[in-house]
Amino acid sequence: MTDSSKPTGLSKLKSIKRKTVVLSQDNLVSYDALGDRALPLVIKPSAGELSLPAWIADNREPLRARLHEHGALLFRDFGVQDPDTFQRAIEAISGQLLHYTERSSPRHAVKGNVYTSTDYPPQYPIFLHNEQSYNLNWCRNISFYCRQPAAQGGQTPIADTRRILARLNPEIVARFRERRYMYMRNFGEGFGLSWREAFQTEDRGEVEAYCRRNAIEIEWKDGNRLRTRQVRPAVHRHPVTGELVWFNHCTFFHVSTLTAPIRDSLTAGFAEHDLPNQTFYGDGAPIEPEVMAHLQQAYLEEKVLFDWKKGDVLVLDNMLCSHGREPFQGERSVLTAMTELTDNRLEDPGKGA
Repeated sequence: MTDSSKPTGLSKLKSIKRKTVVLSQDNLVSYDALGDRALPLVIKPSAGELSLPAWIADNREPLRARLHEHGALLFRDFGVQDPDTFQRAIEAISGQLLHYTERSSPRHAVKGNVYTSTDYPPQYPIFLHNEQSYNLNWCRNISFYCRQPAAQGGQTPIADTRRILARLNPEIVARFRERRYMYMRNFGEGFGLSWREAFQTEDRGEVEAYCRRNAIEIEWKDGNRLRTRQVRPAVHRHPVTGELVWFNHCTFFHVSTLTAPIRDSLTAGFAEHDLPNQTFYGDGAPIEPEVMAHLQQAYLEEKVLFDWKKGDVLVLDNMLCSHGREPFQGERSVLTAMTELTDNRLEDPGKGA
């Protein structure tokens, strides 16, 4: 006689409780440094195929914490094959893509707010800078997608703005913190973007309203030419980490940073205040050549270079990490997207009342 109180056969199987098995998301990928610097942090699938947008969506907050720590995340070997997948991945970590406003670099839209990284001629380097740091409101993050690496060159160098600041002479930093810097721009001189392309309008009134809202002084000149001036801080405090960063376009837009042939051509043809782009101290005084050389050297000493691999996605905290572009040969296709607009809003004095 059996003990009917003990489960047997099918009833025994039914009595077994199902256990929940949790697969750690960190087991699906590996995290590695690229060389001896903290950036970029390279993230790769450990085995098999892994959807980058889906994996990011499942790990958004830990990834954002890593981005704030390292300043740059390089997602590699996830099989990103098209701009749509790139867009979904970036939206998963950083939200809606931004429209490119107050333009300074030639680029065009590939789809929606996914753009070519730059249409600047391939034989010239692009110096390290932080995207739109001259704006009153800038993108907090900028991301890149390598659709096709160049046959030679074409890397996107990056540098930690915390480390750049630490390299600078404290007296020079104090000078810029007190005086800030001025970015002066001349449109319609035959070089660079027109004001219509930069502000994406044919209407001078719209340009004037935008400039009022964004603390930009304007001056219309003969021949429908435009000069703008904007005074901005050179040092900012990161809103999440609380760290001080060297975040500005002071070096990038100074004529001395250009390659010698372009620099010599411009300085031979234009007075300093008529250059397409030029920077000064915030009170309008020229920045000493030795100061500019010191700033340029700090960027170069922190420069990190890596070769693009097809399908790579690079996400930068725009305030923690500057970027540039190396000259290249052969076909190259690197796309970009910007996210998370800051909100340093000014009321338009031309409205209301």
